[in-house]
Amino acid sequence: MEASAQSADILGTAARLRAGSLSSLELTRQYLARIAARDSEFGSYLHVNAEHALGRAALADKELANGLDRGPLHGIPLAAKDLFDTAFAPTTVGTAVFAGRQPATDATVIARLLEAGAVILGKLTMTEGAFSSHHPSIAAPRNPLGPELWVGPSSTGSGVAVAADLCLGALGSDTGGSIRLPSATCGLTGLKPTWGRVSRHGAFPLADSLDHIGPMAHTVADCAALLQAIAGADPADPTSLHADVPDYLAACGAPISGLTVGIDRRYALAGIDSEVASALEAAVETLTALGVRVVAIEAPESGDLAANWVRLCAVETAVIHAGTYPSRASEYGPELAGMIESGLRAKPATITALNKRRRTFTEGMSAVLAGVDCMLIPTLPFPIPTAARMEGRDGPAPETQDLLRFTAPFDFSGHPTLCLPNGRDRRGLPLSMQLVGSALSEATLIRMGDAFQRATDWHRLAI
Repeated sequence: MEASAQSADILGTAARLRAGSLSSLELTRQYLARIAARDSEFGSYLHVNAEHALGRAALADKELANGLDRGPLHGIPLAAKDLFDTAFAPTTVGTAVFAGRQPATDATVIARLLEAGAVILGKLTMTEGAFSSHHPSIAAPRNPLGPELWVGPSSTGSGVAVAADLCLGALGSDTGGSIRLPSATCGLTGLKPTWGRVSRHGAFPLADSLDHIGPMAHTVADCAALLQAIAGADPADPTSLHADVPDYLAACGAPISGLTVGIDRRYALAGIDSEVASALEAAVETLTALGVRVVAIEAPESGDLAANWVRLCAVETAVIHAGTYPSRASEYGPELAGMIESGLRAKPATITALNKRRRTFTEGMSAVLAGVDCMLIPTLPFPIPTAARMEGRDGPAPETQDLLRFTAPFDFSGHPTLCLPNGRDRRGLPLSMQLVGSALSEATLIRMGDAFQRATDWHRLAI
């Protein structure tokens, strides 16, 4: 695909649209043709909205020609996980229970993307109900880096579609790591914002108190452009934060000399794969060379939270599905049904204790982050695994605590995290790290991550 091969990122393509060397209609047709030709190999789309996308592209070209510029997403082909309500396409949440469900209105984030002039190509495959596995009737997307490789729950189609160049960016949701894990396994950049920074109105929940919505793309700058469009308070979501939205793109290109990164080597490095550890230490060297001050910190214990993530999530999931479970239990896949059942069996005293532990961790983490600009940790404790390993077909699958060690704690606490490629393993596959910040510090994370990507090319090697 010539257009995207020259610039497989949002901001580079936006520049071409404004220079007149490419039209949104031409670009959208190319992406639709590419989806038609290639997605049978990857399975990233559940619904392709060709007519709607072409109409939006034609409108974008007309508006740009008439001097109306809605910003960097104007005319850009994107896609969204199939839990975001869309009035122009079904929203089935990856489950047979909601097959054919057609919302009357758009989710707030979809409406905001459209207001920014974006072209929505379609709705992307996801694990059932945004939990751990795909419904038996839906084939799991295949990783463009290797069909044997795990993609990770639950924004699977979002990770695959961006990595396969079947859209320029995508929206995902993250309850235990579902933006960051597929970003890591597909060589992408993913941003889980502060809880409440982005409205969840019209996004089907897995667990309301844990769910976050954010962007997935090739670069930090592209994630900044996407976050700029979707962030901000929403009267339709009372949990959305009433805080000013900064200019996230202005953070890109800003120097980071003098900023402070904290690292707790006991938490970040103990018991992880040596290649992951080496890549993280190399990132420390890169940041130090850029003038960042790296200091030792002591993060609060979080292993028990990662291990108990399923318990707390299950209770909220059971409440959300009360209208269809158990009345339509036979239509559910085994993993999500089992999750709901465990939520129904949960003892109030257990959940009360977990919520108390969650508050203690959040307070402790906030205190630590108040002393640094961000914290550096891996995304996964091991290189990209095979699907066979994660499904237990190639020896014991990793324990939940190991898998979610670096992701779930920050869904509990709501702190923003930015994940991005930071190396290659011995197979040549991308490794990933995270920057974790204080509440509403997305601009600082973007500033730090963008500087790292300007100094390295790990994020470019996957394109």
